[in-house]
Amino acid sequence: MQRRAIVLPYVVLPYVALPFVALPVVTLPVFALPVFALSIVLLAGAPAAAQPSGTPPDGDIEAPEGFRANRTSYSAIMDVLRPARVATTVTDADLARLREMQLEDIWSALGDYRANYVRGFRSTQPGERIAGRALTMRFLPPRPDFVDAIDTLAAEGDWDRRYYARAAEEAHPGDVIVAELGGAGGHVLFGGMGALGIKLRGAAGVVIDGGSRDLAELTSETFRGFPVFARFFDVETTSWLGAAWNTPVRIGTATVLPGDVVVADGTGVLFFPPALVPAVLAAAAERAALEEHERDLLRSGEHRFRDVYPLSPALREEYERRTRDR
Repeated sequence: MQRRAIVLPYVVLPYVALPFVALPVVTLPVFALPVFALSIVLLAGAPAAAQPSGTPPDGDIEAPEGFRANRTSYSAIMDVLRPARVATTVTDADLARLREMQLEDIWSALGDYRANYVRGFRSTQPGERIAGRALTMRFLPPRPDFVDAIDTLAAEGDWDRRYYARAAEEAHPGDVIVAELGGAGGHVLFGGMGALGIKLRGAAGVVIDGGSRDLAELTSETFRGFPVFARFFDVETTSWLGAAWNTPVRIGTATVLPGDVVVADGTGVLFFPPALVPAVLAAAAERAALEEHERDLLRSGEHRFRDVYPLSPALREEYERRTRDR
């Protein structure tokens, strides 16, 4: 049988530069292109594959000796935010005023930070409200190599790897312990003994995106003035370990930063930057005064509800005039 001549077009490939490889100009038939392309891909990937697992990417800076044993876990985010946050002081008097305000009034004054409200907690002291400064901690489930690393860091920094126990030694008056522990499907933070240790440090309370033990004890008279807000209560003992101390954490759908103001009651929990406190106090007080005036108008029986809530233009003008004259 006579062979039929097949004419295949040829292509000219330009000079291709790859790490450690230089390919000159070549002329290849079209059917050779897939093989050539595969060779390029394999050669290009060779240097990356040779990089040892765990090697820091180019440009990363190794931590100086002793750095990893800092009392506060390093956070680049907090490094950026710290100058503005340290310039603001939230006093005990500010916290006392916030504690007396309705959560709804505070929420209304938060503007773009209204999204930092989280619901779905159970309180061990129903009817009590807390206001304090966030001391944050993040927990992770154990695994052997992680446990070894946590033990090493705890020894280097001289702290307890159980972060609730660490809080019982390091919390300050007015702190609110804020623990990221996996939410409703997560793990427990502590029981009555850990809670007592933290309470005796002067902390205002605890918010756990997770659970707690010893519900009966935490609801007793011993813990009056020290509410624990948790997703659930359980008999299980603690096993998750602290992975980050006083760094940004996630509580429900909110990002919480160390030093945030925390206000919580049976409705839910609010977190917001300390710089907002003066404006929040002023706006919340103004809203509370307005609503009390509206209640007085309703009780008088002299106005229709629709004219009182919200105030009609005429009643609003009268209210603003009376406010200016005070």
